[in-house]
Amino acid sequence: MANFKTQRLNEDIRRELTDIFRSLKDPRIDSMLSIVKVDLARDQSYCKIYVSSLGGMERTKESVQGLTSAAGFVRRELGMRLEMRRSPELKFIADDSIEHSADIARKLHELHTQQ
Repeated sequence: MANFKTQRLNEDIRRELTDIFRSLKDPRIDSMLSIVKVDLARDQSYCKIYVSSLGGMERTKESVQGLTSAAGFVRRELGMRLEMRRSPELKFIADDSIEHSADIARKLHELHTQQ
């Protein structure tokens, strides 16, 4: 049962963070930033958020710097929206999965056009 609760809370956090990211006005944060994965600790005190951008890994790293500087605001907003007893400490991690999947799709398209 704890696993179901954690998964549900992960999805709730992901949904709310997507909305909170839209309201941030930091120019370092990419407008095309997407949340790849949310990993909440079992005791709900720590949360890793993997983010990726279509702008590439450098743009994603720049966005992570902006998100890290706004982590206090994001944590407070998240706690208020989800009405959690204790809002988790947030750690933002740059992930290149969107760029990697776009590269694979491009290579598959090239193979398809060669045939």
